[in-house]
Amino acid sequence: MKKILIILGWLCGSVFGGLMVNCCAEAEELYELPEIYIKAINPGYTVDGKSNVGEMIEIGRKKSDTPILLAGTTVSYTNSSGNDSILFEFPENSWMTGESILLRLASSPESELAAVNYTKTLAFKAGLTLKRNEEILDAVCWTGKDDCYKEFKSVSPTVLVRNLETGDFEHWEEYMPVYDEKSYIVEQTNEEAENPSQCRGLMFSELLSYYETAKSEQFIELYNAGAEQILMNGCKIRYKNKNYNLSGIIGAENYFVYYPKEFSLTKNPTNFNKLELIDTNGEIVDTLEYPNGQRKGTAYAMIGYDGSGKKIWKVTYAPTPGEANNYQEFKTCEAGKLINEVTGNCVKVTSVAEKICAEGQYLNLLTGRCKKYEEKTEKSCKEGYYLNPDTGRCRKIVENKGADYNLKPENYEEKSSFIALYAVLGVVGIGLVYLIYEFRREIVKLFGKVFRRSR
Repeated sequence: MKKILIILGWLCGSVFGGLMVNCCAEAEELYELPEIYIKAINPGYTVDGKSNVGEMIEIGRKKSDTPILLAGTTVSYTNSSGNDSILFEFPENSWMTGESILLRLASSPESELAAVNYTKTLAFKAGLTLKRNEEILDAVCWTGKDDCYKEFKSVSPTVLVRNLETGDFEHWEEYMPVYDEKSYIVEQTNEEAENPSQCRGLMFSELLSYYETAKSEQFIELYNAGAEQILMNGCKIRYKNKNYNLSGIIGAENYFVYYPKEFSLTKNPTNFNKLELIDTNGEIVDTLEYPNGQRKGTAYAMIGYDGSGKKIWKVTYAPTPGEANNYQEFKTCEAGKLINEVTGNCVKVTSVAEKICAEGQYLNLLTGRCKKYEEKTEKSCKEGYYLNPDTGRCRKIVENKGADYNLKPENYEEKSSFIALYAVLGVVGIGLVYLIYEFRREIVKLFGKVFRRSR
């Protein structure tokens, strides 16, 4: 009897064990992790006045002691509008040596606790794709539509974490990503070790000093215009006679955004503020001087070259960290407002464009007020007179009423001469009368004497 029970137990164990093995085998066939995969995502939140807190991307791998070459591997980002862009491209000589690689936004407060920094912040509705030489290794989206996971909510911060057993993602309220500085290495090639680039070929391309809410918004952008990637280890940015270390790699024809944490830029300097890019030999590679005139919402950007090859720098209302610069002269006005190009301020459309003035008036676009047309009308003269264009006065029209006779001109000089003559004769006459009256007695006596002698 005892032997029978042992045999039955052995048979049941074999059958049950076989079922368990088959079940586990089927479970593994349902989902198999790729060699490297997206492990966790946090879009970053505003906490205690600090923005982008917690933003990160964690890349995981299958358990193995063998390093994985990351050449040709990219992390692509799809925004809420469906537009794709490369968030980060791993260098040719980079390796994954640990279980995970932690990537963080460069402007995040925790950016130093990461193996890699990227510059474009993740949206609450977006997606990521992990590729190697255009082959999709892994992908995830969080828009709440179609097959995507539900979007993130600012009112209830979560982290999107992969369930390694099912392969699905879940929103976790608490999650601590793994940061191991030894899990990611970038090896120097023999050529780089013998002839390091020392930041030669880099230049300043954009700067934002006038932040709106927090100093963490300030950035300094560098551009590699060459055809080869540049190693920045050992290079520095010098500002106000102090040096600040740079590290990392800038790809060919690519940008690198440096968010200063050990210092802050003067928002709007009274005079020019100078920054210098220093190589490992202490030599100046490039210099940037940004002037007074920085304003909220603007950056100081290099937008091209003039005819002599000199860089053209301008204040722009379109900051583009990590991307090609864009010059925008005026700020973007909210709906219902237009820019006043004289003052640079936004004004209501109703106060300028839609205001209707009375007949005989026009709208002054600068003041938004109606003004009367100031028309210069020609002076009219009454009948028989004409307007002298030289004096602006009315003069009498002198007409020639005879077809065969010339108009006899009035001689104003003769008239005036006769008048003067009459005036003189009048004065002489008055003088004679006065003399006769004054000497009348003498005149009478004289005439008496002459009369008696004549008798």
